[in-house]
Amino acid sequence: MLKKFDSLSETRAQFRWDIPKFFNIGVDICDRPAAEHPDRVALIDIDATGQARDYNFAALRDMSNQLANLLQTSVSRGERIAVLLPQCVETAVVHIASAKLGAIALPLFTLFGPDALRFRLQDSGAKTVVTDRAGFARLGAIRQDLPNVAEIFVIDGPVDGARDFHAELASQACGFEPVKTRAEDPALLIYTSGTTGSPKGALHAHRVLLGHLPGVEMSHDFLPQPGDKIWTPADWAWIGGLLDVLMPSLHHGVPVVAHRFAKFDPEAAFSLIERHHIRNAFLPPTALKLMRGARPEGTSLQMRSVASGGEMLGASLLDWGRDAFGVTINEFYGQTECNMIVSACAALASSEPGALGTAVPGHEVAILELEAGKLAPPEHEGQIAVATPDPVMFLRYWNNTDATEAKFADCAGRRWLLTGDRGYLSASGHFRFIGRNDDVISSAGYRIGPGEVEDCLNSHQAVQLSAVIGKPDPLRGEIVVAYVVLTAGSNASAQLANELQDHVKTLLSPHEYPREVHFVNSLPMTMTGKIMRGALRAALKTGDS
Repeated sequence: MLKKFDSLSETRAQFRWDIPKFFNIGVDICDRPAAEHPDRVALIDIDATGQARDYNFAALRDMSNQLANLLQTSVSRGERIAVLLPQCVETAVVHIASAKLGAIALPLFTLFGPDALRFRLQDSGAKTVVTDRAGFARLGAIRQDLPNVAEIFVIDGPVDGARDFHAELASQACGFEPVKTRAEDPALLIYTSGTTGSPKGALHAHRVLLGHLPGVEMSHDFLPQPGDKIWTPADWAWIGGLLDVLMPSLHHGVPVVAHRFAKFDPEAAFSLIERHHIRNAFLPPTALKLMRGARPEGTSLQMRSVASGGEMLGASLLDWGRDAFGVTINEFYGQTECNMIVSACAALASSEPGALGTAVPGHEVAILELEAGKLAPPEHEGQIAVATPDPVMFLRYWNNTDATEAKFADCAGRRWLLTGDRGYLSASGHFRFIGRNDDVISSAGYRIGPGEVEDCLNSHQAVQLSAVIGKPDPLRGEIVVAYVVLTAGSNASAQLANELQDHVKTLLSPHEYPREVHFVNSLPMTMTGKIMRGALRAALKTGDS
């Protein structure tokens, strides 16, 4: 655990990693705390009606052991277990059991459409899926395309064609001997979209949890403190929900509130925080912007920490946060491949509005001038990079050696992971974000790869070619904008634009659909046939699109 000293510089200087040779996420976040405090509440599961049920660490241990016993004859070490579930106790149980088995958990977003699910399940080669009735129905449309998927468990069964998760767990023993995994052994496969082509699966080792801890602790003003209880509206299928909230909190014995709105409701979020005495929260910028104008009168909150990341908040939102929550919102920065590497920490130093924060103790973050082969001096723009090795850093991209190699570079005598983001280091040591080298769109806390959206649009019979970019938006940071060249005989219309939007919503995910669709005669191309998205962004900025 990160130890607090009198200053940020001393806290950083005194920090040392303690990464054991053998380490298992499931044992660490479940069995270890269950042995020490079996009756301590680990999870408060709140259903759609608002009914809450507490689960202590002993219950999580027993349920995960039962699941491990159930799966051990069919799931071998290193095999992928897909988790297509919302925030709920079963999601935590599957992740814990997967780790104990030495398997690799594959979190999947519940709003993914058939195209998005098909690719991730095919590419990962997952044999086992744990889902609910809604997820099972989504899988039914693509089941013939998933020959590797041998077993599907449904948590709210029974359902024809699936195994009843809870009924089968009940017949299993509550004791299980976890696999002795090394800290470097793979544990999680989290897909992230790139700028072109298909999404990439970031493979993480068991040590990734330990690598997250300093950043989580800093962004929550030295979690844990007595009385802490945490919640996030972010789905646990994303690294922000899973490794910024769920797993680190269980590691520290901090109760986690499990509840995700079908559609984010800012007034309901305030009510949830007040009703369940939540003291800590990770609230993405879009959630904060929506909450800014929706606080019910008379709301009484007792927050100790609020963390946010994904977009810059700005001075006005930070000022509002101090008034609304009674705390300074700590901004942090990272990405799926290497997360929680930069963070503000109000308990140590005042934040700088518009800045990402400072390097988290244990992580060496720098601005590189790659072409010159040197570190950029303060106030000079370059690429944000992280020195290797680093416990929070991913192992590799799944089935994508070329993309893995392109993610790293040698500079100034060191090996670095390249974030693909540009920024500069201020004189005070705060990192400031300028923009992305690539074309990834940051919308409402999600990073959206244009290639996947373009592929989906191009599958529509009326689309000959498409290009997708991000457009600045005061609420979401950016929105997805599509430029579409139609096939011969197809006519541009508002009705067709709506049809294309629904096409993406249905096949990919609602958070990826283009909120603006522009019909054009041609797209700007390089001599090699690559779409020049930078030219589209420039035209959008000048109003020439």
